[in-house]
Amino acid sequence: MMNVTSSSCTAEMPYGFQPRFKGLYIATELIIAVLAITGNFLVCLAVARNRRLRTVTNYFLVSLAVADILVGLLAIPCAALTDLGQPRHDLPLCLVLLSILMVLTQSSILSLLAVAAERYMAILLPFQYQRVMSPRNAQLALVVTWSLGAITGSVPLMDWRRQPTEADYCIFTCVVNMSYMVYFNFFCCLLVPLVAMFIIYGHIFLTVRRQLRRIAVFRGTAKYIGDPGIGSTGTGTEDTRSSAAGGSTSIEPDIGTEKSMQKYKAEVRAGEEVDSVIKTDTTTVFTQSGFRVATVGSTKVTIAPAGHCPPQSNVGRSKVNTRQELRKATSFFLVLFFFVVCWMPIHLINCLLLFCQQCDVPMSFTLAAILLSHANSALNPILYAYRMRSFRHTLTGMWRSLWSVTPKCH
Repeated sequence: MMNVTSSSCTAEMPYGFQPRFKGLYIATELIIAVLAITGNFLVCLAVARNRRLRTVTNYFLVSLAVADILVGLLAIPCAALTDLGQPRHDLPLCLVLLSILMVLTQSSILSLLAVAAERYMAILLPFQYQRVMSPRNAQLALVVTWSLGAITGSVPLMDWRRQPTEADYCIFTCVVNMSYMVYFNFFCCLLVPLVAMFIIYGHIFLTVRRQLRRIAVFRGTAKYIGDPGIGSTGTGTEDTRSSAAGGSTSIEPDIGTEKSMQKYKAEVRAGEEVDSVIKTDTTTVFTQSGFRVATVGSTKVTIAPAGHCPPQSNVGRSKVNTRQELRKATSFFLVLFFFVVCWMPIHLINCLLLFCQQCDVPMSFTLAAILLSHANSALNPILYAYRMRSFRHTLTGMWRSLWSVTPKCH
């Protein structure tokens, strides 16, 4: 066990007296690199092969996958070299190798933030979604994401002469200023986006939960209204007085149902009118052709003409779409959650090194935290394949087509 401090940076190689860790660490890094490259390449290939996966949301996921591929191709080999102290006596080159991982990390966290913002627009602001989240704007957001990631991750390179120069070996804690890593990289560039994303997803989950409750209330009330003698029959036949009036939009409820309707109207007022809240990014419940909106007091009720399905089917479809959006948002939240789990230990160690320089951090803990942060790049494709049905079906189809044997014609 040891803690790499500035006083030990000019001494012997820190891992020199722990040869058993060196081989195990490099082998584990190579395994993580192979898994990250393979899994994320399959994600990109799935989007390229399946047109249905070419959505704005998945563009940001592909950006995250590209960052994870580069972690396997560039960042992990650079990390392995620098954790072995290479290159020696070459501070600029050392900083370049160390900055690669920071650039990719910042690009990943900004891609996750873009996904959260896109989900917020799709679920909570569906009418503005098509205008704001166009493919062109998505491409511009990707350019901004990678540009900001490159800038914030390359800060040590911009003023490399002010970095510690007493290190003989290219060790991260010897070369990179811990004040930069904690105050700028961790507090500003990581914690601020994470807090913003947790707020966004919390708002999404609470809003969708309220939507599902309102849909359930309206579904029961619409079914009640659709019973014979209340204003609309089960076959969609309108009230005789409404038909006679040539499409009048008023319905008089029976005396026996007036109390129920008053209760329903109160629930509607508390929920900001039913027809304005039961919406998703793909469906607006009350816009299908052939349906008319009847008014009961200040409450709007959809009436289905003869030959059409009752309004409950639209409400049911809206409920299914809303649940699908909730499941998708949950999947992206899990990606964010595991990102935090994987990256938080190494940042906490950096905080400990800055605020408690006399504290001993076991080298095994540091290596484990580094491996965990790299393992996040290999974990994301598993979350996509397991949680998202479209990715799972596409990857399964690609696997089957790869191993299928085409029968020869004789």
